[in-house]
Amino acid sequence: MSGPTPLHERQGPSAFDWELLAPEERVLSTLERDGSRRWLYPRLSAGRFWQRRRVCAYSLIAVFVALPHIRVGGHPALLIDVIDRRLYLFGLTFLPTDTLSLAFLMLSAFLSIILATAIFGRVWCGWACPQTVYLEYVYRPIERLCEGTRGRGGPPGRKVAFVRRFAKYLLFVVASFGLAHTFLAYFVGAERLALWVTQSPFHHPIPFVVMAATTILMLFDFTFFREQLCLIACPYGRFQSVLLDRGSLIVGYDTRRGEPRGKLRKGEKGLPIIPAGQGDCIDCGACVRTCPTGIDIRDGLQMECVHCTQCIDACDEIMDRIDRPRGLIRYASQRRLDGESKRRLRLRLALYPLLLGLALSAFATTIYRQSPMNVTLLRATGASPFFVTEEGLVQNAIRLKLVNRAKPAGPLIVSLGDAPDGTQLDLAFEQPFALEPFESQTKSLLIAAPRTAFRAGVLDVTLLLANDNKTQVIPCRLLGP
Repeated sequence: MSGPTPLHERQGPSAFDWELLAPEERVLSTLERDGSRRWLYPRLSAGRFWQRRRVCAYSLIAVFVALPHIRVGGHPALLIDVIDRRLYLFGLTFLPTDTLSLAFLMLSAFLSIILATAIFGRVWCGWACPQTVYLEYVYRPIERLCEGTRGRGGPPGRKVAFVRRFAKYLLFVVASFGLAHTFLAYFVGAERLALWVTQSPFHHPIPFVVMAATTILMLFDFTFFREQLCLIACPYGRFQSVLLDRGSLIVGYDTRRGEPRGKLRKGEKGLPIIPAGQGDCIDCGACVRTCPTGIDIRDGLQMECVHCTQCIDACDEIMDRIDRPRGLIRYASQRRLDGESKRRLRLRLALYPLLLGLALSAFATTIYRQSPMNVTLLRATGASPFFVTEEGLVQNAIRLKLVNRAKPAGPLIVSLGDAPDGTQLDLAFEQPFALEPFESQTKSLLIAAPRTAFRAGVLDVTLLLANDNKTQVIPCRLLGP
């Protein structure tokens, strides 16, 4: 008698297997129960919030395009120069050695997002995120124009002709090309990027491949991946559980007013009415059809909700038609939607601004105390960190690494500052010398101090770096026997 058939030899899943494995509902709003992709064609609800978001979106696009070309203090307003390893931020220049300043800057940005989320909910996702801005106000308008659904959205009512589909993808390529070049301008600079664009690809093959790859990624994102970037790749939605509380502003459905939901019925004169005992929600599905992530806002706060307010505009339009007050779906806190009173004091609204203020103060302090010349002391490589001469002096070989982070510096003179009597400074370079902006030089020097001046094998002295009547004090620790 033969045993059971091995799993790898089965021809297909049995009915029991399907009953056991099939989910009760879609795991993702963009995924069907059988695992296939559910394409979303949200209908356009051009209400008051959509109009405001449109003004905000096109203003942000204009700023995004113009920012790499605006110059502050002779440098781009914002440039993450990966080639020269510099960051230009509205007149400030950061080098890789500015770890403390960059850390406080990143912490301030992180705390700002946390504070904004605690107060306004996911306002970044729905109103300012480049993914939402470009998808909803560049790519989807192109798609609706070419597919014949302009002004209303939704899936095309008939099969789209080849010419229309070709025009759509051609415009997608053009938009992705422009967006990719604008994006790269933040990392290589507008001038360098313009040079790459005007020259032959054979003169700069690697940058050409980078530009082509970025364009392809943009095209893939806004043509195929779309809302799945928010649902799968972006971690921001998963942070809602810790960033939001019951007092945070969200886009929510008022269950106390809307339930129990039901369809409209005909009244005595044939006019549609809401039956007695029924909530204001007539279960029309407009909020679901207009959602760009395909969720039902009536199911409560969900990770997929990006607070785009399309469901508010759609529901307000329906409420106007059936002569009911707006606000069935609205901006509110979970506490207010549940009928609770509003709390005046929320601990996180006191804690987050305090932490943000401390981080910004620390950032401003590091910027204020920042020297125009970065100085790093390095010990010379060798078997021993010091050498004792016949005269009884302890010699330390020091390398002085200088990085000029401001305007041209010169003449520069290195001299000995606070040191015990008998200390000698021997320079292996000529003085004075000069450094161009962002130029780096390493100078070698010898410091010899009396052996009797050392305590527990160390001696602290100072070097002076003079430049244009300004003197920078450089602490230096010598090692000895």
